[in-house]
Amino acid sequence: MGFVINLLNPKIAVLYLSLLPQFIDPQHGSVLAQSLMLGTVQIALSITVNVMVAMTAGSIAVFLARKPAWLLIQRWLMGAVLAALAVRMATEACR
Repeated sequence: MGFVINLLNPKIAVLYLSLLPQFIDPQHGSVLAQSLMLGTVQIALSITVNVMVAMTAGSIAVFLARKPAWLLIQRWLMGAVLAALAVRMATEACR
């Protein structure tokens, strides 16, 4: 789903149209070939990084799910953080 969303994202087209031409030199060959090469390299790097992030997050999730104590600590910690943020927002609104 994320892959399809990224493919249909118009911001990426704007990025390619505004950023890549800075690195293209017509004297070094076909502008189309250079554009495709730079785009391919960027896509390959993005896919690699996204796969590594997803795999790392999945491994961490499996590791933490095996530790019931961690789930309890996480719930209490996040509850405390959210409560602290609520108190801060309430006190900021009074000022």
